[in-house]
Amino acid sequence: MPSMIARFAGALLALAVCLPAADAAERSETTAAAFAFDGLEGGKIRLASYVGTPILVVNTASRCGFAGQLGDLGELWTRYRDRGLAVIAVPSDDFRQEPGDAATIRQSAESHHATFPFAAKQHVTGDAAHPFYRWAARAAPDGAPRWNFHKYLIGADGGLVASFGPSTRPTDPKVVAAIERELNAAGAVTVR
Repeated sequence: MPSMIARFAGALLALAVCLPAADAAERSETTAAAFAFDGLEGGKIRLASYVGTPILVVNTASRCGFAGQLGDLGELWTRYRDRGLAVIAVPSDDFRQEPGDAATIRQSAESHHATFPFAAKQHVTGDAAHPFYRWAARAAPDGAPRWNFHKYLIGADGGLVASFGPSTRPTDPKVVAAIERELNAAGAVTVR
């Protein structure tokens, strides 16, 4: 029996040596805190500044049939921001529904009462995707966004805790329950 355990341990060690070191380190150490977005009107939106609270990151598009979800996102943010929830919109034209410039995007946001932070337009899919989206696509069971209004919920510890597709509204009970769980858990996380 001991030799069987030793062989198993040796096989595990050999497997670990064969894994690419950068990929293994990235999977185990990288959190959302490593990423930042350029802001829609300048500056940076640094996810590290939100460590200790949950973040809902959503790729948006003004001309998408789901654009009404901007209002739902605003409702969520208004309801939970005092408890620490951050909502960050990431406009993208990857699905050919966000052709506008920053002023057009801001106007659309205002028409939906979406006053939470907006990033500058980004790629969210493929090789050109923003590094946050490449990280989230590897971490999420459903991968990269397949359409606008894909939602990633980042936990207070910076890890990806949930992913919701475009047809799941931000106010859906599943999303709200996940946010509330993270807000409740955030009380145990120490902000550095």
